[in-house]
Amino acid sequence: MAASVPAAAQPSLEQLSADDHNWVMAAKNYQNTRFSPMEQINAGNVAQLKLAWTFSVGVDRGQEAAPIVVDGMMYVVAPYAGPYPNRVFALDATTGELKWSYAPKPNPSAAGVACCDVVNRGLAYDAGKIFLNTLDDHTVALDAKTGEELWVTQLGEINRGETVTMAPLVVRGKVMVGNSGGEMGVRGWLTALDENTGKIVWRAYSTGPDKDVLIGPDFKPKYDWMKGKDLGVKTWPAEQWKTGGGTVWGWVSYDPELNLIFYGSGNPGPWNSNQRPGDNLWTATIFARDPDTGQAKWAYQASPHDLWDHDEINESLVIDLEIDGKQRKILLHPGRNGYMYVIDRATGEVISADPFDTITAYKGVDLKTGRSIPNEELHPSLNRNVQNVCPAPPGAKDWQPTAWSPKTKLLYVPHQHLCANFKTSEVSYIAGTPYLGVEADMYAGPGGNRGEFMAWDPVKREKVWAIKENFPVWSGALVTGGDVAFYGTMDRLFKAVDARDGKLLWQFRAGSGFIGQPITYMGADGTQYVAIMSGVGGWPGAIANAELDPHVRNGALGFVGATQDLPLYTAGGSSLMVFALPKPGDGAPPNAQPAPRPEAPQ
Repeated sequence: MAASVPAAAQPSLEQLSADDHNWVMAAKNYQNTRFSPMEQINAGNVAQLKLAWTFSVGVDRGQEAAPIVVDGMMYVVAPYAGPYPNRVFALDATTGELKWSYAPKPNPSAAGVACCDVVNRGLAYDAGKIFLNTLDDHTVALDAKTGEELWVTQLGEINRGETVTMAPLVVRGKVMVGNSGGEMGVRGWLTALDENTGKIVWRAYSTGPDKDVLIGPDFKPKYDWMKGKDLGVKTWPAEQWKTGGGTVWGWVSYDPELNLIFYGSGNPGPWNSNQRPGDNLWTATIFARDPDTGQAKWAYQASPHDLWDHDEINESLVIDLEIDGKQRKILLHPGRNGYMYVIDRATGEVISADPFDTITAYKGVDLKTGRSIPNEELHPSLNRNVQNVCPAPPGAKDWQPTAWSPKTKLLYVPHQHLCANFKTSEVSYIAGTPYLGVEADMYAGPGGNRGEFMAWDPVKREKVWAIKENFPVWSGALVTGGDVAFYGTMDRLFKAVDARDGKLLWQFRAGSGFIGQPITYMGADGTQYVAIMSGVGGWPGAIANAELDPHVRNGALGFVGATQDLPLYTAGGSSLMVFALPKPGDGAPPNAQPAPRPEAPQ
């Protein structure tokens, strides 16, 4: 094994993420803003954006990964498929020249237990090392300059249905990794690894006794119903917390001042809620933890006794806002249940929770108790076909990350707009097999559009503008100091819109749909680049890149019904696409004005 450069000799991740030449973690920074202050590309000239270079990762499956860029090098990971699953590529970020690649040797059985495509959401970097999660539950450290393997640690067991799809994050020398597989009855956890050795430092489970959940004397939840001993056991039927879900496959954010990490846990298992009476703590929960010890400081369960697969793995943005004349330390969390949460990140108090999409499954959120209020008329009793459940099981927004602009003070939200019919049935737990007990049939929400890209004002607590899309908007968002917001659509369009009013400024039709995460960075040549992976897939796009029958509406856990026409628009893809303004002499001057723009969306 090669010796890595000592961490003390390296700039910190906070310093690196503040440098426009870098996009050093999937979310850009610890705050999860996905904002770059660069304005070389701006609302006045983005219409001149051209394809600069491309690269194929060689696997035509769902491309959800964010490329990362560090010191002039771009690193990207492929999905789990083909002869070299989860292969990592290092490219010159300016020219696209391949510098090295690394091919792990994961267990091929992992693909058989992945519930929702074999995606990978990105890599992590710190102190001269690249960190990779493979689908078969391994975390790998590589030398960033050479690609040489430094260490490999196994974290889970695929024969239990555990997989890993999330992008890792490094905080204070620890690599944070969570598991996937809630649909297999997997017990969720977040694990911290020593970045230099790969040894497990701590593991916090989402269910079980306090000693397993790492709840101790410092744990101070805001609301009384989350106070008590071993609630991760007592809010479940006997022993069911052991197969209770709560997997951690989404985003981790970090506040260096409070020294707290924030993340959400997934849905309880099984989906059939009749088999697990109780609040089912700590699933569908946002946690605040000490990154050094893993000890929980507070927690907030957004959907007690989750009925609809409305887990809370979605990102929580660390921002400060003036609310009612006072500066508040905020977690801004777009919930799967359709509510936009503004939470005090020091205490876990819910300051506001407002609908950002159609909601029939709940009657609101009680701000005194913090509890969501279920719509009892839609309760999924056994074998009853419950209709018009909104939002559908993916929630009003799934994993696809938002972007926050400190200039406009708006949150840019890519999300789906779906409802569902829902029927429960008894199911038995068998390790490594689906553990659902639900037949779901998803379809477009009111208005007929299946997706939306919107701007939300968290202080005024309202939608500012929105763009309706035919398909779920499953790509991440990016916003820049040039007042441009970027996102992709599943029907092959990569779009740039005015961050202030949503007007379409530019679009590019690719070979495959977009479910990836756009990034931007400054190249060694002084050029601002924008990059994104093209390749449809993921949960909503499995119908377009896997052998699924479009006539079976409840295929892919019910998502086939919502996207059964997607194969008419796109097939799988594997392209990394990098865009830039033309250089002088290449055609249109960089400061050329765009063509007349269409009217602002409603």
